[in-house]
Amino acid sequence: MLNRFLLLACVLVIALGTVVVPFPDGPIAVLVVGVLAGFSIFLFRQYTDEKEFITTIFLVALAIRMAVGVFIHVYDLRAFFGGDAYAYDTGGAAIANVWQGLSTLTAAQITQNSSGVDVGWGMNYFVGIIYYIFGRNIFAAQSICAVIGAATAPMVYFCANKIFHNIQVAKISAVLTALFPAFVIWSSQLLKDGLIVFLLVLAMTMVLQLQERRINYPAIGLLVFSLLGVLALRFYIFYMVIVAVVGSFIIGSSSTTGSVVRRTVILVLMGLGLTYFGVGRRTNLELGMIGSLDRVQGSRYDLSKSAESGFGEDVDVSTTEGAISALPLGLAYLMFAPFPWAAINPRQAVTIPETLVWWGLIPFLISGLIYTVKNKLRTAFPILIFSLLLTIAYSIFQGNVGTAYRQRTQIQVFFFILIGVGWTLFKEKRENKRLQRSATQRMLEAQIRARA
Repeated sequence: MLNRFLLLACVLVIALGTVVVPFPDGPIAVLVVGVLAGFSIFLFRQYTDEKEFITTIFLVALAIRMAVGVFIHVYDLRAFFGGDAYAYDTGGAAIANVWQGLSTLTAAQITQNSSGVDVGWGMNYFVGIIYYIFGRNIFAAQSICAVIGAATAPMVYFCANKIFHNIQVAKISAVLTALFPAFVIWSSQLLKDGLIVFLLVLAMTMVLQLQERRINYPAIGLLVFSLLGVLALRFYIFYMVIVAVVGSFIIGSSSTTGSVVRRTVILVLMGLGLTYFGVGRRTNLELGMIGSLDRVQGSRYDLSKSAESGFGEDVDVSTTEGAISALPLGLAYLMFAPFPWAAINPRQAVTIPETLVWWGLIPFLISGLIYTVKNKLRTAFPILIFSLLLTIAYSIFQGNVGTAYRQRTQIQVFFFILIGVGWTLFKEKRENKRLQRSATQRMLEAQIRARA
């Protein structure tokens, strides 16, 4: 009954797009969302016994994201919530024109920056494919992003369950991913953030799947796909994911000869797949853009000066000592900003309730992290090492509160799994205390009856 109600609510929210968005953009978007959502539900339900929960959490996440997307589209609030959408719309339309023979430029020329490197080209190509098929329709493009954002919640469920084999932990992680405002905002628009988070969770889930006893070729294919997707959208994260993936296979969950051979074969196949798609050719150019602390310092300074929410303008990370000294301040802003008492514009003010909730979850994050390191280190290694590397990188690189808040979701999605662990441990301890008190009470009552 609940799923039927949610399905109806989701249909109504999606159908609202046909009313408020002019023809044919609205109907096309609704048709595409309906097909993708139906396929996603069918696929997810094949891999779990918790079919009702998976369906429910996906529909809830999708309905919320579509509603927010419609609101932003109707009131033209993209400049307020995520102005990057306009750049992707323009770039995608230009690439679609190239493919349709309407432009003398090449797609590569459109995506190249001033240094001649097409960094982040993936989002422009993603939008270009959508526009080539359906015409220039920013509402349809952002609605597809909303479906992918909604699909992240079930993927987090699968990822958490593979690590801890605990349904409660998996459900808490999925609910937080589906409902947390930052995840809703960034995945309900035509932005790369929701796509990146989905690909990261997909990659880690496939790594966990491949740690099992047999070689799984579809899982290898999905892992390579997710790695290429991350590379296309935000290249520096790709190298951190590679460290986490390769490290997890080297450590492994078993030391038998068969498991070592299996992990070696998987790494070879993964390497061949990445090489086939030309990853090696891009490495030198892209690493050259981030491999120098001077370049990092320049980017960080631009971020700190680019808006009212900049911080640490006097921090110099161009040396190793400077980068290390910047870590505490950067980490504080990455993990806890925006600070309610420092809100200086409406965009920061609307995040205050979410920030307070996030702060309240930190103790459960710490508890879950301690338990995971003690009991599940080998299994959880990929998400732990990736989260650590990206946390350190963003703590050094970020100089803007808004950007730190936005990019924190790439780490936060795995923190939600640890929070699920911490909350489950808290509930179990509380339940054990309650049972102990009840047992003590019954024992005292029995003693009193015996004396009487």
